[in-house]
Amino acid sequence: MTVKKLVKSTHPLLKKESKIVNQYDDQLKSLLKDLEDTLYEEEAAAISAPQIGVNQRVALIDMELEGLLQLINPVIKSYSDEEITDLEGSVSLPNVFGEVTRSKMIVLQCNDVNGNQVELTAYDDVARMILHMVDHLNGILFTDKANRILNEDEVEAYFENE
Repeated sequence: MTVKKLVKSTHPLLKKESKIVNQYDDQLKSLLKDLEDTLYEEEAAAISAPQIGVNQRVALIDMELEGLLQLINPVIKSYSDEEITDLEGSVSLPNVFGEVTRSKMIVLQCNDVNGNQVELTAYDDVARMILHMVDHLNGILFTDKANRILNEDEVEAYFENE
């Protein structure tokens, strides 16, 4: 398929709730492939359809050894009370990082590429990435939820200590 151009933080689509996917067809498969190609080209951990200018509730998360997690029409069914704060960034906001507090565990319901309903439980970093992607699909950027945005020196120190 095709590597797509990323939309940046000022693009209005990033602040708009994405439309529900109703057709599970070749067009959806093509979108998923475009997202995959763009994700790998950008060396990102996750990407959503709005980030490539498509107003659909679709996102991908690179699960590394487990492959790609496809999120189609994702809905968070429950959140744990236990939270964790960590650094987040986005390919749509280059060189911007912030501390965001999110639930440590979630239960997610979504559809697979054939429209079948899937439910899964995610923890820690996977839960964080899913929540970040669902926010993108709801028109929310991580900067909208950040406890604080880090300056360049703070970001360097964070990555040096990791």
